[in-house]
Amino acid sequence: MLVVIFSSCHIDEEITKPLPPNIILDSETGIYTVKQGREIVITPNYESADNARYTWTMEGEVLSTSPALLFMKEMPGEYFISISISTEAGSDEEEIRIDVVELEIPTVSIAGNKHQTLTIGTSLNFIASVRETSLATTLTWSVNGNAVGNQLSYNFVADSIGKYTISATASNEDGTHSDNIELDVVNTDDMPFEWEFERSSYHTVVSRKLYIKPSVMTEDENVTYAWRVKGVDGLIGEASSLSFVAEAAGEYHILATATSMREDVQMTLTRAFVITVYEEGQFYRAKSAASKPDWNKVYDYMPAPGQFINETKTGGFDGTQTTRQAAIAYAQARMSQTDSEGNPNPIWVSLGGFGGYIVVGFDHSIDNSGDYDIGILGNSFGGSSEPGIVWVMQDENGNGQPDDTWYELAGSETGKAGTIQNYAVTYYRPTAAGMPVQWIDNDGNSGEIDYLKQFHRQEYYYPLWIESDSYTLTGTCLEARNYDASGNGTYWVNAEYDWGYADNFSPIDRLTSDNNAGAAANANHFKISNAIDFECQSIHLEFIDFVKVQVGVNAKSGWLGEVSTEIFGFYDYHMKK
Repeated sequence: MLVVIFSSCHIDEEITKPLPPNIILDSETGIYTVKQGREIVITPNYESADNARYTWTMEGEVLSTSPALLFMKEMPGEYFISISISTEAGSDEEEIRIDVVELEIPTVSIAGNKHQTLTIGTSLNFIASVRETSLATTLTWSVNGNAVGNQLSYNFVADSIGKYTISATASNEDGTHSDNIELDVVNTDDMPFEWEFERSSYHTVVSRKLYIKPSVMTEDENVTYAWRVKGVDGLIGEASSLSFVAEAAGEYHILATATSMREDVQMTLTRAFVITVYEEGQFYRAKSAASKPDWNKVYDYMPAPGQFINETKTGGFDGTQTTRQAAIAYAQARMSQTDSEGNPNPIWVSLGGFGGYIVVGFDHSIDNSGDYDIGILGNSFGGSSEPGIVWVMQDENGNGQPDDTWYELAGSETGKAGTIQNYAVTYYRPTAAGMPVQWIDNDGNSGEIDYLKQFHRQEYYYPLWIESDSYTLTGTCLEARNYDASGNGTYWVNAEYDWGYADNFSPIDRLTSDNNAGAAANANHFKISNAIDFECQSIHLEFIDFVKVQVGVNAKSGWLGEVSTEIFGFYDYHMKK
């Protein structure tokens, strides 16, 4: 038997031929995340990579020719990178994405003026607000560089004269941020003596009380005050403020002095005022055939911080409202909207938190009928009342501007124990975007307008057109009636008040039984005859020319945010009923 054996070189060649390379990423998705300014190393596994050549490229630029890539970028964003490998047996290629995200450096703000002077022996309580991050964050208080606390509040006691830097520093693994307040502690006799007024000229009408009150003053028991009318013997006032009444029209020149004795040194501040007194009705503007029932001009718009302030979606801002005039134009445009047929179709304007206000005028004077005279549109419905205090003004000097005296229209809460007259809240600009707005009131209480990032993500709730780092709003504050009906924070009710407030689901002054389930614009109605003066005493106004609505509660309802009056418009009720 003959056996023939064939050997095949071809088969041997197939067995020994090398395989092409293969890239195995160490991320199933091919997506990597790193923080800005931090390095990340991408280290894929490779198969059949003997004598391989590696190329990492991004937008045509070669980043590396090594098996691993060391990557770092300062600018957040998405970066797409290709890794290719080649050998004599072939090649392979994969694309990865590196997401460079912002550092979560904490930000801290201290509520209060950044430079303060106080007397020895007094104390100040400071409150810090720290922006939330996903990282564990610590807070440290220090005085002149020495750590003194780690809670959200710190009480400073001025036990010795000198200059102090109060610092709050928030820290986490991504970085630190500090906010500072400078204090100057002095003896009582070295405290600055201040007695300042916002204006030096006033006007009123015959027999009507005018209140002249300082905007800034030093609380000092050893100060004596004297108010005199030029050309008239005797004093007309001996307090820091003056209640002035004239029985005849004319111009009155007032000279006021404040005298303080400090260490046997007498200090006297002198202030001069001019008061012009007119006859009531001198500048009355009667209705004509051309008169319109609705407001015709927004004179001022000064909201408190809030979730709809600077908001570009439902709030309607566009980022250009960086001056007061631009903000006024924004409010006027919103409330002037019409439908396709030219009929009024106003959009609400938010007044923010407590004290935020809007001022409008009309093309005629609105008469005091003794009954309902004014209608104001809000969007209240059952369980959603955000009451606004209503103020009225008569154009006493006839210049067409709301620069006279405001008179509050009394409501159902006037005179009650929970209602605070002359309540003032100072709001402070946050130190960084995405933070709540801190506030301190004139009773020493403090709080925040919450930053609701899940709903309204504009950088700041503090109005863009406010140039100063703080501003103060003063008005009447009602006792809040909002409550958590669910008990777990999911369902909040803003309960109504009986009567006398804008954007309030009143059972009385809405003059309708409609439940407004769709939260449409609906009116509350007001009587000029309910006007009261600064002493909460009834005052008779024959007519008015300007109306102001001001947020009347300082409260927030959980995830709904601050209780904030919304206004759609104003009208002369006599011309619409």
